[in-house]
Amino acid sequence: MLAMTKGRLKTIRIPGTDKILGGEEVFFVAEIGKGFIQTEADQPIESYLANAKRLIDEAVAAGADAVKFQTHEVYDEQVDIPVISPHFKGAERHAWVKRNTEATPLSFWQDLKNYAVQKGIIFFSTAMSRRAAQKLSQVGVPLWKVGSGDVEDYVLLDYLTGTGKPIIISTGMVSFAELDEVVNYFVERSTSLAILYCVSEYPCPPEKFNLASIERIKEKYPEVVVGFSDHSVGDLNPVLAAVKVGARIVEKHFSLSRDLWGSDHKVSMTPAEFAEMVKRVRAGEHKKVAHQKFYGDKERELDGAKNRFRPYFKKSLVAARVIKKGEKITKNMIHALRPVLHLKGLPSRDFHKVVGREVIRQIKKGEPLTNKIFAK
Repeated sequence: MLAMTKGRLKTIRIPGTDKILGGEEVFFVAEIGKGFIQTEADQPIESYLANAKRLIDEAVAAGADAVKFQTHEVYDEQVDIPVISPHFKGAERHAWVKRNTEATPLSFWQDLKNYAVQKGIIFFSTAMSRRAAQKLSQVGVPLWKVGSGDVEDYVLLDYLTGTGKPIIISTGMVSFAELDEVVNYFVERSTSLAILYCVSEYPCPPEKFNLASIERIKEKYPEVVVGFSDHSVGDLNPVLAAVKVGARIVEKHFSLSRDLWGSDHKVSMTPAEFAEMVKRVRAGEHKKVAHQKFYGDKERELDGAKNRFRPYFKKSLVAARVIKKGEKITKNMIHALRPVLHLKGLPSRDFHKVVGREVIRQIKKGEPLTNKIFAK
């Protein structure tokens, strides 16, 4: 699916569609995320589905190429403790993930995907864990998105690369050294990869954009398509500048209104703003924008290397079931759960180092895996 021709842009064809990542046309993603479910009080599943379908309608009208959601399976993703994040305070994140899990059964995603197809727009979702990805596989998605906090979740990446579909990742919580390892992993598995440069600040202040990193990513990883996941509000110039320096994918949070209840809506584009962004890029206005204000330093480390939310979003390896003394670890015996700060087990990036090792005592279900439980 990855095409590279000397003197031409590198491209990734999205299976089952006529859309291409990395071509002359910028690919616009309306990131609905969990906005369809972010209401102050719980609502019936039918209401959430209606919200999501209306957002799809608005995204189509605004000129988006794809709509992207978030898919959670809470017991395969996160332990029930307070987790700080850019969008939630205290213990609220677990409650939101649990709501997303319980309110979006397989039939919900199947209905939503079918509706998007009928409307002529690509449907995909950020799989927040392996089990979430397995659910989306049953629905049938043409590509995958991996969020910034899960770029080193090799339990998830192992499953996704096994599907043979293109994968988009974001850089909001990784360093360049960590990104090196991830890119090598995808190359070794012959998986088509797109990298969205982003800064995990909500909203992102102008001094943190450092769009020079887009050029550095293009130069450092010639085998990938590069894009921009933007978290700024009220100014189209960062997006225009990003496209000018080489972004071929643009992802923006998408909501009916920033006045709606819930923090995701506050950092989202409205349909009218999204349509204006698409119009201006398609008209070539990015070629004239003064990008220096947002450019920064190409040698600067990725902001994700020191992002304060890393300990809360990174994952630990834990036992998915009881593991008996003397058993050797198999892939399905392991979950990757956040937050690593609380669990204090081996990080999810050690997944492949753990598979095949023998345990020297019985391991309880949900117990974090450490080096002490393995035979020398």
